[in-house]
Amino acid sequence: MSAVDLPDDPGALTPSEARSLFARGVAVPTSGWARGYAQANLIIVPRDIAFDVLLFAQRNPKPCPILGVLDAGQTSGPLLTGGDIRTDAPRYVVYSDGKKTAEPTEITDYWRDDLVTFIVGCSFTFETALVDTGIRMAHIDQGVNVPMYSTARRCAPAGQIAGPLVVSMRPIPAAQVADAVRITSRYPAVHGAPVHVGNPRDLGIADLSRPDFGDPVRIPDGSIPVFWACGVTPQAAVMESRPPLAISHAPGHMLITDARDADYQVP
Repeated sequence: MSAVDLPDDPGALTPSEARSLFARGVAVPTSGWARGYAQANLIIVPRDIAFDVLLFAQRNPKPCPILGVLDAGQTSGPLLTGGDIRTDAPRYVVYSDGKKTAEPTEITDYWRDDLVTFIVGCSFTFETALVDTGIRMAHIDQGVNVPMYSTARRCAPAGQIAGPLVVSMRPIPAAQVADAVRITSRYPAVHGAPVHVGNPRDLGIADLSRPDFGDPVRIPDGSIPVFWACGVTPQAAVMESRPPLAISHAPGHMLITDARDADYQVP
């Protein structure tokens, strides 16, 4: 844990305040941070495979909704004004030939001028809308990272990039599932409505207590597991496709952008 003190109310921070803490070494999951501001996944790859990643995202918009792309070597942009993509997420993952080789809190030492950054929508963005409607988030209540699972569903491949659909799971009280579907369907740029409700085995998930990414959560009595497409999908594709180098955020440790949640809400 970083020596930097954590704020009493992370949700009250502005995006720039949150990013400043992360740049100083705070490394925690970001669910509930900077309420009202959109959070994002990152996938950073060399320019020679960037088109394949872009095409993979275009063919799989549900798990890979692109919010922005930084040019090769660019370290800031409109979604993080004055920020630095190399330091402003709480934790990163470095992949070499598809294998995780490091989980640093900044990637300055790994940076190259040919790296292209894709900023991908995250389901944390619509959690505020769910909570504001009275739908509790089990992972926030339990103080853990949201659980994420690789599924048996395949994404449409693109060039060198192929892999499975990854989903995040939130237990939702049965009486509120319809509300959760309705609310999240209004956020298509950040995964939108769930891809599955109910039996995890229908997605090829054998055991909810053993997520592939994140932490397990206790499912409260009367709740049903609900699954949303997840922006960790590109990481699973990197692990399968094994490019020489790729960098991502650590699952659940998101980039907090300057965009507001409402920017991605449709009527």
